[in-house]
Amino acid sequence: MFSPRFSTQLLAGTAIALVLNAPEFAAAAEPAEQQVAAADQTAAAKPESRQMPTITVEGRAPSDFKADNSGLNKLTEPLRDTPQTISTVTREVIEERNITSMQDAFRNVPGITLGASEFNWQGNNPNIRGFNSRTDMFLDGMRDFGMYFRDPFDLEQIDVLQGPASMVFGRGSTGGVINSVSKEANLSPHLFGSVNFGTDSTKRVAADINELLPELGEGAAVRLNAMGNDGKVAGRDGGKQQRWGMAGSLALGLGTPTRLVIDYVHQSNNDVPDYGLPWFGTQVAQVPRNNFYGFNSDYQKANADIVTAKADHDFSDNLKLHTQLRYGHYSRENRITEPQIAAAVGTAVASVTVNRNVFAGFATETFLQGQVDLNAILETGPLTHKIVTGLEAGRERSAPWMGFAQGVPGTNLLTPAKNAFFSSTGTPPNLIADTTGDGIGIYALDTIKINDMFQVVGGLRWDGFRVNYGATRYVAATGVFTGAERYLHTDKEFSYKAGVIFKPMEEGTVYASFGNSFNPSAETLTFVTSARGAFPTANINLDPEKNKSFEFGTKWDLLGGGLAANLALFRTDKENARIPNPSTPGFNTLGGTFRAQGVDVSVTGRITDAWQIIAGYVYLDGKVIKAPAITGAPAVGAPLPYAPKHSFSFWTSYLITRDIQVGAGGQRVGLRYAQNTAPIRSVPGYWTFDAMAQYNVSDHLTFKVNLKNLTDKYYYDALHQQHVVPGAGRSAMFAVNVNY
Repeated sequence: MFSPRFSTQLLAGTAIALVLNAPEFAAAAEPAEQQVAAADQTAAAKPESRQMPTITVEGRAPSDFKADNSGLNKLTEPLRDTPQTISTVTREVIEERNITSMQDAFRNVPGITLGASEFNWQGNNPNIRGFNSRTDMFLDGMRDFGMYFRDPFDLEQIDVLQGPASMVFGRGSTGGVINSVSKEANLSPHLFGSVNFGTDSTKRVAADINELLPELGEGAAVRLNAMGNDGKVAGRDGGKQQRWGMAGSLALGLGTPTRLVIDYVHQSNNDVPDYGLPWFGTQVAQVPRNNFYGFNSDYQKANADIVTAKADHDFSDNLKLHTQLRYGHYSRENRITEPQIAAAVGTAVASVTVNRNVFAGFATETFLQGQVDLNAILETGPLTHKIVTGLEAGRERSAPWMGFAQGVPGTNLLTPAKNAFFSSTGTPPNLIADTTGDGIGIYALDTIKINDMFQVVGGLRWDGFRVNYGATRYVAATGVFTGAERYLHTDKEFSYKAGVIFKPMEEGTVYASFGNSFNPSAETLTFVTSARGAFPTANINLDPEKNKSFEFGTKWDLLGGGLAANLALFRTDKENARIPNPSTPGFNTLGGTFRAQGVDVSVTGRITDAWQIIAGYVYLDGKVIKAPAITGAPAVGAPLPYAPKHSFSFWTSYLITRDIQVGAGGQRVGLRYAQNTAPIRSVPGYWTFDAMAQYNVSDHLTFKVNLKNLTDKYYYDALHQQHVVPGAGRSAMFAVNVNY
């Protein structure tokens, strides 16, 4: 532990020191030291204190891959006793693997695959158990709707709740939900700093500082996090990732019955976007991995600002109130090149011209929501109830401007023009939209303990979601106004969750659970279903899709609780999936059935004091059960897109000596389909391997090197129906970390 005086000296000459050296701070530091000295004198005066032995522990406290609890207030039980598959990527895994993007964090969860960005959707685009989850990303239990590539610099852990969960989160969550847990101010002062240099011109700095603020009262603390990242992608001639972020957390009353935490996080991205390689027929164009078809002047700029206030009050140990209020403001501006091929299959690669489909736009999204949760523990006869009931309400808005650049010259498929200057005859608007979504949810969840061996879980939620969509349309080539449209639509849905838990031993759980979810037609705050053609609104006036999920599993804490082993069998059915309407071309109807079922196995935690592991395997059988035999609809039996049958990931590390640690891991992703309608498009599976070595110079200074894609495997990472982004080649990152 370090004192305010120590951190002030360490940060002398910095902007932070101006705050820490303020008269109020300096005045508070001395009394704090006097209090410690007085406590020592009091302890020394007590005979029983003098009789207590002093134990000195050498070395560092071990970090853990295993999390015992989720970051959600609504889940009252430990992960072991929660009847749902929940995969957690802890801060220790993030730091040990030197994870600098959410994309890389997702690779630790085999149930997740990555989709590429598309015209109106930029940023993280995960798929969970074969269903898209790009609008199912949450931050501290509230939706993080913004379209940007998230950096984990301010995250304590990432929880992936697999399977439908509308009862907890509201709309969406067909395959699951990703909830990130922020770093918040706490009562353990610390300072962490990291400087990274790597291949491909990669540079990264990060800092994490937590300080007590006794001058603001009991339990007051502040935490600051900052990050700067700049680099390219190994094996690619184009594309660049440049971002910076800062986060602050102020906490009052920690350790007391009434607590207030105010969090603010900002992230700015200024990237050169990379839409990878084009499809050539049903296969990705067979060209070198480094081929880049965009312009070096392409840009993708995004800003995210999120302010959250959390207030908690404990009326007693059995009655607690939790409230949250959040405002999020997201903006983005881009000009992106998508490579496309019009040549007939069989044309010599050297003779093929790649058309550069350049689209540009800018948009603003806002999010305002409040949540109120009441947690209560009640006794009714022999039964113990843990009840969470609450209300959430808010407004979301999305206002994009979209257009296509005209007269952009193409380039050769085999030898694209490098460093070409962007030129066009203009970028007129094609669609200008403005959508507001008002949502309200009321819910209650009860976990009933019957005895030491049996528990049951039941939850019910009602959601209302009202969308006001308006758009103005223009001719893509000329920008001539063609008309305006406005649609109002309201969905009202019930969601439920039920589970039975059997505990044959304190260390183990066997469970069966059932739940559902719903996907409104304007779930993403737009009725536009495609950026192809004339921006069709094929889902107008459709009711939500409905999803049901069954899961049977078992969870065990082994080796004294240090290792978690989980096994689950699951099935998710989308019973009224959107498919082309056979009687009304250009529009969809709710007439399909999609199914994803399989097995999920994982082990996470500590095998010995020196050896840790996080590993998981998912077998996923995703296919179309029902669909009409018409053009544009998938055939019965067709696989679900982005859903490999086999996926596996692992990472393990071993402390050879007190100061030397090594780690290794890998990922296996099976064959995936980007499109399951004609022309059917797929990419082969792949293996990648990573490694790490760390040397602890002292308790406060560490040198570390991370190696990724050791075999320099050429594989396809993020998929889209129109383009595919290759995975990064072999790369290395060297880090110097300071920790007090």
